[in-house]
Amino acid sequence: MIRTGSWAAVCARALATGRGLALTLPVLWLVLVVVWELTCPLATDDSMSLRIATCAAFLIALVFLLHAVRAGAARELRLVQEVADAAQRVLLRPPPPRIDGLTVAAAQLCAGRAGATVGGDLYEAMATQYGVRVVIGDVRGHGLGALGAVAAVLGSFREAVHDEPELGGVLRRLERALQRHLRERARAEHPANRADEPDSPLAEEFVTVLLLEIRPDGRVFALNCGHPWPHRLCGGAEPLLPGDPLPPLGPFPLPAELPARPCTRLLPGEALCLHTDGAEDARDRSGRFFRLQEVLARAALDTPLSPAAVIHCVQRELLRHTGGHLADDVALMVLRNDRVRVPAQPGAVPAVRARR
Repeated sequence: MIRTGSWAAVCARALATGRGLALTLPVLWLVLVVVWELTCPLATDDSMSLRIATCAAFLIALVFLLHAVRAGAARELRLVQEVADAAQRVLLRPPPPRIDGLTVAAAQLCAGRAGATVGGDLYEAMATQYGVRVVIGDVRGHGLGALGAVAAVLGSFREAVHDEPELGGVLRRLERALQRHLRERARAEHPANRADEPDSPLAEEFVTVLLLEIRPDGRVFALNCGHPWPHRLCGGAEPLLPGDPLPPLGPFPLPAELPARPCTRLLPGEALCLHTDGAEDARDRSGRFFRLQEVLARAALDTPLSPAAVIHCVQRELLRHTGGHLADDVALMVLRNDRVRVPAQPGAVPAVRARR
């Protein structure tokens, strides 16, 4: 027996929310057909015309109902994509094209599923009194669950680079911000929230981080916590390997001493390419790894070297290599040194210090 009151309540809620508006008419039509079959005397007629009409009514109702469900799911997917894209743009804001004499370009390819286009990679470059400071990192996993860690690390970086004279101080600020985020998540996800600290707050969560400091004279200093080293682009691609990296942030505390390591000297016209491990770990259908260094070497042959063109080339070759199916997020950042030393002008009077 069909209860008309319950169906009326369902339809009223659907109309009120707006989400079920597309479902209301096909559902009402289907209900009408069922009521016709159960209550109308003519429905017991065995004539072929009534049977065909009844079958057609059922089919029309089912087709419209399936179409409405599919359209609703598509709308929900578009909404999720819009929210994810907005969150991504707020967190990973595009860097300015020029920062203190450096030309900068950055981009990301996300391995999102079902519309979750938010990745777990992060990057930022900022001009400070100590030089241009750069961060690139990779949060374990991707999607909406990685947003909190990305926000914590980036927010701390954007403040610490102006306050900390040493790169090691910046890294310690990032570690403290990540630990606070993990503790807050652990409290929120436990059924019984406690005032004391959890025993092991999300022990499997970690973030790889690479910090760079590019000084006005082109010298580059780095601190690396489990992240791939960058490539130096100068007529080719040369990976920088100044030493073994530290463990990723999260599982282990940082050592007491954090001296920044000298990496290279970036001359005018040369560039650095920073990337996450999703670029080197990408595979094709036969299991072959993506040859990032070869692609960068070909892209670096163009003169003048364009950071945006390098990123576009790497992304195009990555998608071609993987068939458009990335297993992990890929973030890329290229910085080209455009600082030019002005030679001494003829006839210029050299500065003379006054005698005391």
